[in-house]
Amino acid sequence: QVQLVESRGGLVQPGGSLRLSCTASGTIYDIIGMGWYRQAPGKERELVARIVSGGTPNYADSVKGRFTISRDNANNTAYLQMNSLKPEDTAIYYCNARVRTTFWETNDYWGQGTQVTVSS
Repeated sequence: QVQLVESRGGLVQPGGSLRLSCTASGTIYDIIGMGWYRQAPGKERELVARIVSGGTPNYADSVKGRFTISRDNANNTAYLQMNSLKPEDTAIYYCNARVRTTFWETNDYWGQGTQVTVSS
């Protein structure tokens, strides 16, 4: 089994910044990719940013130039640096990891979600 633990989100003023972290632990052979999704009230969950091993990050158009995803492979941790936050960024943010738990088995895992609220 694999567990994903996210850092706490919080309340941020418009224009402010926040960094989220997500650490994977458990039976990990290899982490293929890690990413962040978000779900706002009344909306479907959407991809925010994702980074795969050996690849370039990809971002939702709505966060390009404002958010940056990075990985610390040695510590199985992904970060999401969020700058110039807007009220429309308010959502529950979920960490996702695609993990190879054995040479033959790959599964997707999710964090518990953390609330990010952008408001004055």
